Amino acid sequence: MKNSISKLIVFVFCLANLNSQAQQQLPKITVKGTQFYKGDKPYSYIGTNYWYGSLLASKKIGDRKRLLRELDLMKKNGIDNLRILVGADGGKYDFTVRPALQYEQGKYDEDLLDGLDFLINEMNKRKMYAVLYLTNNWEWSGGMSQYLEWNGKGPIPVPAIAPNTWSQFMSYTEQFHSCEPCMEALNNHVKFIIGRTNSYSKKKYTEDNTIMAWQVGNEPRLFTVENEAKFTTWLNNIVDLIDSLDKNHLISTGSEGLNSSNDSMEIFERTHQNPNIDYLTMHIWPKNWNWFKADNAEKTLPTTLENAGIYIDKHVKVANNLKRPIIIEEFGLPRENESLLNSSSVTNRDVFYNYIFNRVAESVANKGPLQAANFWGFGGEGKPVNETGKWNPGDPLTTDPPQEPQGLNSVFSSDKSTLKIIKKYNCKLK
Repeated sequence: MKNSISKLIVFVFCLANLNSQAQQQLPKITVKGTQFYKGDKPYSYIGTNYWYGSLLASKKIGDRKRLLRELDLMKKNGIDNLRILVGADGGKYDFTVRPALQYEQGKYDEDLLDGLDFLINEMNKRKMYAVLYLTNNWEWSGGMSQYLEWNGKGPIPVPAIAPNTWSQFMSYTEQFHSCEPCMEALNNHVKFIIGRTNSYSKKKYTEDNTIMAWQVGNEPRLFTVENEAKFTTWLNNIVDLIDSLDKNHLISTGSEGLNSSNDSMEIFERTHQNPNIDYLTMHIWPKNWNWFKADNAEKTLPTTLENAGIYIDKHVKVANNLKRPIIIEEFGLPRENESLLNSSSVTNRDVFYNYIFNRVAESVANKGPLQAANFWGFGGEGKPVNETGKWNPGDPLTTDPPQEPQGLNSVFSSDKSTLKIIKKYNCKLK
């Protein structure tokens, strides 16, 4: 009798553990005023960018064991919100993500779709939420420029490939908002992805609360003041399309904020009037914007914090005006002297991260609209494999996109001091 009871207890315990790893319906993330809610409780967080998650989840080119270890480590440090690229487009150029999910217009790699399903299912088991962005303003994953090439606008002037420049690329990509077949092709992509059913959980994407939000794209921008009307029409149309397809999930644009809006907060506010945009976003890149100089960190780090504070305040003001939450969903800083080695110091980065996280914590405590931050980004067990940091297909994935030196902005699993700060603030927010 005693042995029977013991076996029953063990069986019930094991069953409970199995059930905890089964697909579950997580509390839905919603917005009320300037606050996020998880079910009926306020929700704020320090999350991360993990754009390559579905690639790592691929059966053919990924590493699922590494993926699961990384998800577990993030969860251990309180990270329960991941901003993820649905998939790349095209994939024929150097300095772009390969393989691509949409390798030709309207044609998809089934293995990478399976990877996206697997990732979302594993996140669900760990009670983690996904923000999925559907396209990209930049060439590193194809995105808008790839639709232009597919629809007869000529080869993409990839900036990293001589003699192309960023100005050429931006002029090229600005055409997207005037290209009817390009916009229609992206609409079809949106319909295809949002209409998907997860092959592991058997849940429709539209009914899976593991997805916190659909995001139009990574850093969609006007490029020129003259393009504002066309950009705004396109943005409203695609936001309304997403809303018509899925009433269950939040919608955001993925905007950098000021930098996506021709350096005009008025344009940022005007382009985000649509009530179907549930929350706002901003990105902060001190190195790219010449605030921070790695070879003069002692002098430029204090200036970086001051500039970041001013930048945040401007965007919080717009969020208050529009009565919506706002997230700092991208920000990063190089390692010491821009070293790519995961053994190099992250002291300056830790100071910057601590400042950003503290701004979020203060806002949450005072019921302000700044509710969360997603650092860029979690590189996990990845590491650069050559001194130049150039990425080639098959190299270990890090959070640095292919056009940037691998290891430049990645937080690796070995960055204990940074992970400690992230965990501290996640404990404070929850």
